[in-house]
Amino acid sequence: MATTASERFNLLDLSKANIRTLHLGWFAFFISFMVWFAHAPLMPFIREALQLTDLQAKVLLTLNVALTIPARIVVGMLVDRYGPRIMFSGILIIGGIVSIGFSLAQGYEQLAFMRFLSGFVGAGFVVGIRLIAEWFPARQTGIAQGIYGGWGNFGSAGAAGLLPFIAVTIGGDNGWRYAVAVTGVIAIAYGLIFYWRVRNTPKGSTYFKPKKTGALEVTSGFDLVLYIIMNIPMYAALAMLTYKLSPTGMKLLSANTTTIIYIVLLATYLFQVWKIWQLNSHVLKEPVPELQRYSFTQVAILDLAYMVTFGTELAVVSMLPLFYVDMFGLDNVTAGLLAGSYALINLVARPAGGLISDKFGRKITLIIVFLGIGASFMLLGQVSQEWSVLMVITAATFGGIFSKAGSGAVYAMVPLIQRRLTGQIAGMTGAYGNVGGVVFLTVLASTSPQGFFMVIGATAIAVLAFVLLFLREPSGNMVEVLPDGTVQMIEVK
Repeated sequence: MATTASERFNLLDLSKANIRTLHLGWFAFFISFMVWFAHAPLMPFIREALQLTDLQAKVLLTLNVALTIPARIVVGMLVDRYGPRIMFSGILIIGGIVSIGFSLAQGYEQLAFMRFLSGFVGAGFVVGIRLIAEWFPARQTGIAQGIYGGWGNFGSAGAAGLLPFIAVTIGGDNGWRYAVAVTGVIAIAYGLIFYWRVRNTPKGSTYFKPKKTGALEVTSGFDLVLYIIMNIPMYAALAMLTYKLSPTGMKLLSANTTTIIYIVLLATYLFQVWKIWQLNSHVLKEPVPELQRYSFTQVAILDLAYMVTFGTELAVVSMLPLFYVDMFGLDNVTAGLLAGSYALINLVARPAGGLISDKFGRKITLIIVFLGIGASFMLLGQVSQEWSVLMVITAATFGGIFSKAGSGAVYAMVPLIQRRLTGQIAGMTGAYGNVGGVVFLTVLASTSPQGFFMVIGATAIAVLAFVLLFLREPSGNMVEVLPDGTVQMIEVK
């Protein structure tokens, strides 16, 4: 069936409510990322003003991502329950308050605590996934999600470009404080604007909510077991972060504190298993009607796919500047500019991954991008000082294009699994992206850059096998049941 002019995707047509919502959504994500990563480009100013050691600066960078993993799971549950409008507004306003608190910190302990709290702002990403899913049909969800993710993700680059300028312009030891406080004020103001201008769904549409909260609903015994297993890596990643801060790592935590954190993580996982069982054990006795089932296997594969695509982005952006300096002797400014160009790819590559998914299919797009990721990083694994800088930049650029397009392709499929659970599925998938960053950076700490690149390439090939064997192209309809028992079909093709 031909697409009419009124149905075409036109990013500049602000007369359409869904296009306005997309722009309001990606800019909310942009600001949340700017708040989340505000400290990174200001670290030289902060380190000098407060006389921090290199170790203390590195700990702040680590703490910034610690809370994001569990926060994305929790926020996913809450957005499915309460809707994107109140959730994104709340995250921006609270995140702005935390950011202002960071700017007022007088000692290292206060800095560290506020940076740890700021990690939850990164969970704002999950909220927008559910919002965009409500406002765009399946045939446009890839490009819409790609623009939301790719343009919003650029908030970290926005912070890098804007905040040092503010700090230098204001000048003095407190310049960094004013720069961070500015991001907090912007976040609070935009949180209020978002609540005023955004609605959860188009007029007349139903906002489907999960029947129960506390864990993701599954619809078969196999999915129940797989769901329990897939929670393990998220807690393992938090244990890795704890290890990095322990007496055997950065020595920020005492042995007793480290042990307590390990016990809390184990207890939390066991509690989560209990909640999963409590919510879903009925599927072992009373099979869910075929029409209302979805496959958690699809969620698990998308989790692993995003672990590679976004995890690679987090890890590579972190290591590229030093890699260029150490391998090729480039100066810090040049290395930083070259590494910064890696983040620019997101503006085009992630929307392109979503658009290609819409046009040619979700599964084939993921197959292509994972072939590209595997080949690019296997090639980078062979790098040596005999290579020219141009060759390395080219290989890294191709790896970045494929990984960022892969992120777009993953979230082109996430909203097409089960509408009422979109926030929770997006949250779990997003958390796996952070898991990938932690795992790959841990690998980097114990091996050479070449070994790091090879591990990424090998992991991509392993995930490619899962995509080939078990991922299914979305087709037909999702089924949602209204409170009065009416069955509603949502097209996913």
